[in-house]
Amino acid sequence: MNDYRTINRANWDERAPAHAASADYGLQQFVDDPAYVGSVVRFDVPRLGDVRGLRGVHLQCHIGTDTIGLSRLGARMSGLDFSPAAIAEARELVRRTGDEVDFHEADVYDAVEVLGAGEFDLVFTGIGALCWLPSVARWAEVVAGLLKPGGRLFIREGHPMLWALDDARTDGLVTVGYPYFEQAEATVFDAPGTYVETETVFAHTVTHEWNHGLGQIVTALFEAGLQLTGLVEHDSVPWEALPGLMTQTDVGEWRLTDRPERLAASYTLQAVKPG
Repeated sequence: MNDYRTINRANWDERAPAHAASADYGLQQFVDDPAYVGSVVRFDVPRLGDVRGLRGVHLQCHIGTDTIGLSRLGARMSGLDFSPAAIAEARELVRRTGDEVDFHEADVYDAVEVLGAGEFDLVFTGIGALCWLPSVARWAEVVAGLLKPGGRLFIREGHPMLWALDDARTDGLVTVGYPYFEQAEATVFDAPGTYVETETVFAHTVTHEWNHGLGQIVTALFEAGLQLTGLVEHDSVPWEALPGLMTQTDVGEWRLTDRPERLAASYTLQAVKPG
């Protein structure tokens, strides 16, 4: 497990330019339209509420599109990611758009040291972030350390039930193939592609990942001193997580084609640091 960061960073460094060039991330829309906010952040707006004037940080921000979206809703945003290639793409994007967002290259577990303790009104974590971390308890301590008293965490993530499903089946069955609960050792994947359409052939295809049960996540936040203020489960995610088994909705989300009520595909969680 000691080299999981190196292995995963190589994977993300290679994918960041491909993601930036893909139509799925829509970087040109951010450049062409100063009011444009991506579909992921738009989905969250009813639960986010008014973020104008809040000092916010987006942990594991990748190439920064959601960070910029939050900035365009009025928050004063920073982004942090461990991939230098991803941070380079994020900085290039704000150079082109003119958005006032600063990006920092660092491991998420080092965020308090890099950004400062108690500096933020809002900590945001988006889809596909927690699975790269071996300890959700340590992550929760980082979140608590970043927040000001009265500040809040907002997270929308893939549901741990979704991460536990076998997405490689070709017989149409939805089956559990991977751990639901956090394990000491990573689940190791070797997948040649990525979640956007690209003709890029990748050399670094191995990743080390961890699932974290919903109860483990909530408990970690409680133990870090945060108070849960909201938890909503959704039957959709922003990408086709189970290829061939999902249908895209009119807002760009994907849900099971057959009886979507069977699967909690993602969730939104909010918590506050007592003032």
